[in-house]
Amino acid sequence: MDADLDTLATALYVTCDDLLKAHPERVAPRPAGGFATRISDAEMLTLAVLQALLGFTSERRWLRYARAHLLGMFPTVPHQPGYNKRLRALAPTMAWLTRTLASMTSVGDDDTWVVDSTPVECGRSRETAKRSELAGWAEYGYCASHSRFFWGLRLHLVCTLHGVPVGWALTGAKADERHVLCDILTGTAGIAEIVAAGPHLIIADKNYYGRIFEHDLAEAGITLLRPTRKGEQPRGGERFFKPLRQIIESVNDTLKGQLDLEHHGGRTIAGVCARIGQRVLAMTAAIWHNDRLGATI
Repeated sequence: MDADLDTLATALYVTCDDLLKAHPERVAPRPAGGFATRISDAEMLTLAVLQALLGFTSERRWLRYARAHLLGMFPTVPHQPGYNKRLRALAPTMAWLTRTLASMTSVGDDDTWVVDSTPVECGRSRETAKRSELAGWAEYGYCASHSRFFWGLRLHLVCTLHGVPVGWALTGAKADERHVLCDILTGTAGIAEIVAAGPHLIIADKNYYGRIFEHDLAEAGITLLRPTRKGEQPRGGERFFKPLRQIIESVNDTLKGQLDLEHHGGRTIAGVCARIGQRVLAMTAAIWHNDRLGATI
């Protein structure tokens, strides 16, 4: 592991440890009669981020690598079953930590957001779609960018213009993007307070339309900018959409191309949520670390 990742791991571990000590309620309580853990939650979260950043999609391969190269930083590396179980238990903590790290950056309070969804494939064979534990949540949907159908979920992201995740959600492939956006804005901890603090601007694509939908956003102090749909009167500011919309596409490309979003390997609902949360947290941690160092984001 190079010096830059070593610095990130150290800074992230110290920050996670301090945050979890200040907010113990953010970690699921352990049974009173259970065994004492040999690796802390802060170390587990740091290991999870490093796994995503270093491109290990297999937990077994990652843990072998960690034992061979990272024992100086992590004296106790769990076995694969324990690592998997701990990560699933820490999924809500990862979601909270993502939002907390984003708020700690100098660009996390941007009042202009971009929103979009991207497919997260969970299987290709018909037998998988029938027998998978994800059946009923995962479903068939259409990916316009690849002009093909897929079976799986959709990751809905709300980001700042610097690519910092503000909120996210996992849904079935056919979920209405407008309803999911409203759920993110009202259900994600901290977002309601941010929206109430002042007017915000959301840049979206043509799927985010509707008079009632836009009226609800306007009442919350949010202005929606989107391209004109067929049959509508021209909407203002369209010439600015293409470069700004490219930001959310770049974020999705980072998640898929560098953090292996489509190779998450989750086979259960808890497993998929943990692995997707792990990758969103890794991207946020990298932005947070670069911001602390004064590097270009």
